Amino acid sequence: MQKGLMVVCDGSNGAGKTTVIEKLKEHVIQQGLEVVLTREPGGTPISEKIREIILDKNNAEMFDITELLLFAASRAQHVNEKIIPAVERGAVVICDRFDAATFSFQHYARGIDLTLIKTINDIAKNGFQPDMNIILDLDPVIGLSRVYGRGDELDRMEDEKLDFLIKAREGYLAQAKEYPDTFTVIDAANAKQQVADDAIRCLDSLLVARGII
Repeated sequence: MQKGLMVVCDGSNGAGKTTVIEKLKEHVIQQGLEVVLTREPGGTPISEKIREIILDKNNAEMFDITELLLFAASRAQHVNEKIIPAVERGAVVICDRFDAATFSFQHYARGIDLTLIKTINDIAKNGFQPDMNIILDLDPVIGLSRVYGRGDELDRMEDEKLDFLIKAREGYLAQAKEYPDTFTVIDAANAKQQVADDAIRCLDSLLVARGII
């Protein structure tokens, strides 16, 4: 059986990941393929419990290294329990954030040593690599206004200061520049339909290149 693949939808807060992921799911289904939607942190019962700890605003005293290790623990469970089995059976996995977020938030924004993050992340992923990272790029000021406009209570990561979000954005763009074969940057300031169409074209190119469609 042809193996499946994993596409990550990542980027700035408020960039429209939820909408794009739903459009990608619909497109994969139209191709007659199995699609698995998941997210980080989270994706499995154990990982979702870790997510609650990470994002709880009451955990303001959390140390940066604690946050990093919690993300890694969630990812280790997620990759081994859910992602690898899905890819092995031929499914298209679409994930809301993955390890690009770790490097952006924990290294570029938090300032944790890059080598340390790489070591911990490699252990968590157990040799697995996503096939493509679609980065929805958006000015953090616009992103914050969108997040506030939703009217939802912000979680611990969403409630970070603007400077933190600017550094995280720079981290995504730096990774995209370093790894152009597995990163695609989409301007999320464009109309929603255009952003979704750009993401679908990216996914289709990957599916064709792998001989899946």
